[in-house]
Amino acid sequence: MRSTSTRTATPGGRRRRTALAAAGVVAALALTATACNGSDDDKASGNPGADASQAADPGKVKIPADLADKLKKHGIDVDQWKNGGWKNWDKDKWLSEAKDFVNPVIEGLWKPERMKSAKEADKTVTAKDAAADQGVSDPEPTPVQARAEKTPYHENAAPVGKVFFDSPEGSMVCSGTVVKDVNHPGKSNLVWTAGHCVHAGGNGGWYRNIAFVPAYNDLGKSEAQLANAPAQEIAPYGAWWADWASTSNQWIQGGSETGGAGAAYDYAVLHVKPEQGAKSLEETVGAALDIDFSAPSAQQAGTMGAWGYPAAPPYNGLKMFKCLDRPGRLSLSPSLPNMYRIGCTMTGGSSGGGWFRVVDGQTKLVSNTSIGPTDNTWLAGPQLGPQAEALYQNMSKTYGGQ
Repeated sequence: MRSTSTRTATPGGRRRRTALAAAGVVAALALTATACNGSDDDKASGNPGADASQAADPGKVKIPADLADKLKKHGIDVDQWKNGGWKNWDKDKWLSEAKDFVNPVIEGLWKPERMKSAKEADKTVTAKDAAADQGVSDPEPTPVQARAEKTPYHENAAPVGKVFFDSPEGSMVCSGTVVKDVNHPGKSNLVWTAGHCVHAGGNGGWYRNIAFVPAYNDLGKSEAQLANAPAQEIAPYGAWWADWASTSNQWIQGGSETGGAGAAYDYAVLHVKPEQGAKSLEETVGAALDIDFSAPSAQQAGTMGAWGYPAAPPYNGLKMFKCLDRPGRLSLSPSLPNMYRIGCTMTGGSSGGGWFRVVDGQTKLVSNTSIGPTDNTWLAGPQLGPQAEALYQNMSKTYGGQ
């Protein structure tokens, strides 16, 4: 499995649409957005979200009382956690149940250099896994070469970003998408990604220090160029910490290094809050996408586009890419729902990145990158049906608006 989540107002009051439009036989897709936050000074500086990064009591770890109580319940000292105690991955203390998710904000932890050093949690299916149910699966798709997204990302793909987290193997990275909160219009703090980007599955627990950075490396600079780049170019809207995460019970119980029985349910939604600042994620970024929970068949779905930040060679995780293709079916077992599969050369790090399609003229997220083969010729993602919608609604109603 590869570890690979409208109208928007610009700072000057203009309006643009966030669209993923299909046209012609080839069906070209484009994801565009612009920021709705910041002053004229912010625009002049090239920082679309400058006001979201104002200093707010630096050096203090923000741990609400309920989270502090959870840490204490599990024998974790709050100050020790801040000072590196989260690196203790003792299996008996590795929180695994949904009710035990704790992710206190540690300001300044995700510095630019730490973001750049995060590795893809690259997990792939074997040929045997992919051929497990060939009676249902469609033929393997022709590889589609991933294309670089246009820069700046905050104008062309603002809802897309990177999900950073710490695992027993070190700092890791996935991709994610800002999605709308139907119960809190215009003020969403929700991010869609893959289940394996937040939880290790059947043999582990919740990852730690999970944070989302929308429009990461906004200008698509090279590693050498980023060495002297200001922080606002690397994280134009700052870091957004997950104060709650939800993934499917099937992933928690059956997810494995190669996807396993949880692959068809490999999705997650994060509720995030800014490391610094007060506005919602949607207000700050200026864009969020609806989710299509109708789970259309591969034949009915039409062209899909997958966006993400591939980090395994030949990519390095610094730039955003996309693949466009018509999906086929991938079945890992007769007892599991079919997955969508498209041709795509994106590698580890792109996992969790959204798959989009046009529904009645509107761009909607329809899946996310989950698994892929060792030769990086295709990607597969789960169908989002009633179970995924229930998970999303529970997150929205329980934590949305906070």
